[in-house]
Amino acid sequence: MPVYPGAIQTRVSAPRMAAATAHVWCTPAPGILFQMPQGRIQRLAAFGLRITAALAFLAPLLTRLVVGWGFHATGHGKLMDPSKVTAFFTDLGIPFPGANALFIGTLEFVGGICLILGLGTRIFAFLLSCTMVVALMTADRATFIQKFPSDLTDVTAFTYLLFLIWLVLFGPGPGSLDRFLSKWLGVGGKTEV
Repeated sequence: MPVYPGAIQTRVSAPRMAAATAHVWCTPAPGILFQMPQGRIQRLAAFGLRITAALAFLAPLLTRLVVGWGFHATGHGKLMDPSKVTAFFTDLGIPFPGANALFIGTLEFVGGICLILGLGTRIFAFLLSCTMVVALMTADRATFIQKFPSDLTDVTAFTYLLFLIWLVLFGPGPGSLDRFLSKWLGVGGKTEV
């Protein structure tokens, strides 16, 4: 068991261990805490960690807002001129271009709103990520191959895909209707990792 220079070793019970989080503690084994030396750098690091922990809700919230707005806007555009989208899908060789144009436009429009609100986030993020995979295999294929591997973030569909996968895996965050509904209905427990 490592002992840090200047550390004070104490043995505490589990309830006291939970209360000890106000200080910088290292827990190498259950029930044993080492208090790190409280120099200027350690206090500054602890302060920075408290600030970033308090602002952690912003990452999924901002991701949902930006990605949701992007999909909502593109879905709105697709629904305003479905004949243009149908012709584009026909040129790409997508089967049932008229039905797919209507389906994708509606999915992006409604899915974008739901992402913004944080309602059904994992479901809509998964469905929209499927549309991004299709976009990478069809409309953005040449750009994706040209930019691979150094400039992949220049391909919009790939960047959206990364954010959508992140939302599928980590969920909507605390500032969402999903979180509110899971608490209100008493289901789901903790949705974040």
